[in-house]
Amino acid sequence: MELNNNTRLLQLQEILSQETDEYHELSIKEIKEKLKVVFGSEAKFDNRTLKRDMEVLAEAGVEVIQNQGEFGKMMYSYQDRVFETYHLRLLIDAVLSAKFITEKEKKDLIPRIKQLTSKHIAKQLPDPVLFNQSADDGYQLVKLNIDHVHRAIAEQKVLHYQYGKYNMKKEFEYNREGSTYEVEPYALIWQNDFYYLIGRFRGTGEMRHYRLDRIRNIRLSEERFRKEDFNVQDYVDQSFHMFAGENTWIKVQFHASLLNVVLDRFGLEASIQQVDEEHFLLSTKAKMSTGLVAWIMQWGRKAKVVSPEELKEEIREEVLAMCEGYGLEEYE
Repeated sequence: MELNNNTRLLQLQEILSQETDEYHELSIKEIKEKLKVVFGSEAKFDNRTLKRDMEVLAEAGVEVIQNQGEFGKMMYSYQDRVFETYHLRLLIDAVLSAKFITEKEKKDLIPRIKQLTSKHIAKQLPDPVLFNQSADDGYQLVKLNIDHVHRAIAEQKVLHYQYGKYNMKKEFEYNREGSTYEVEPYALIWQNDFYYLIGRFRGTGEMRHYRLDRIRNIRLSEERFRKEDFNVQDYVDQSFHMFAGENTWIKVQFHASLLNVVLDRFGLEASIQQVDEEHFLLSTKAKMSTGLVAWIMQWGRKAKVVSPEELKEEIREEVLAMCEGYGLEEYE
C-alpha cells in the first residue's frame, strides 16, 4: 500500500479500532511496528506526526484515550464503541439460536459481528462451529421474503403471494388452491424462532399473521395503502403461539409452581390473585383458539379453566378424546 497522509491516517484508525480496547493499549513504538507491517519495514514514521494524526481522529469524532503506563510511557487506545461487549454477545447468541439460519450463513455473519469490536474481545465471543441446530431448507427463500416484506412495510405497498404448508409426505401444498393472497403489511416480527408477517388480509379485512418460510412467489404491487391504527404489541401478546381467534376474557386457576411460567407468558402486569397457599387465579384477555387450549392443557392438572364456559367445554372435549384414544373409560 502506498504511504501518504490519507492512508497512514486510515491505517492508524484501523489499528486502534482492531488492536486496542479498555483492556489493551499500544505505545507509539508498537503502533509504528504495526504500521510497518502494512507499509513495509523501510517506512518511516515520526512520533509528532502520529500524535497529530490522533488529534485529527479526535477532531473527527474518533476519541483516542491516552494513559500513562509504566516508566511514564504514554499508551493509546480506542474505547468508544457503538456496541458494548454484552451487546455483541446478545447479537451473536440471537444468530446462533435462530434455527432458520444455516450453518454456512452463521459462519459468515458472526465474524462480521466480531469486527465491531477489538480482536482481543472478539476472541472471547462464541464460535459458530459449536452450534449445529439450524436447518438449511428454505433459508434462501426466507431471506428473499424478509427483503420484500421489509420494503413493502416501509413503502406501504400491498403484497401479493401464495401461502401453504407441508403435508404428510413432506410435500408443500398451497392454501386456497394456490390463489393469491393480497395483504397490507403492518409488521415483521420474530416469534418462536420464526419470522412472521402481520398484516390485513384483503379477502376478509382481518388482521392475520403468516410465517415467512411458508410464503411463496411474493411480490410488491404498485398499489399503496393507508395504515390504520393498530397495536402490534397487543396483537402479539394476545395471540398464543401465533394462532388466530376471537378475543375474550378468560380466568384460569394455576398451581403456585407455575407462577413464573404465567408471568413469563403474560408479563408482570398480568392480573394475578392468590386463591390459597397452593393456587392463584389469572384473569386476562386471550384469543380463543386451539393454541390457547394446547397451552393450557400442557400443564395437566396444574391448570384449570374457570371461565368462560366455551373454553371449559373445549378443554373437556379434548380430555375425553384423549381418554378415548388411550382406551380409557370415560367418567362424567
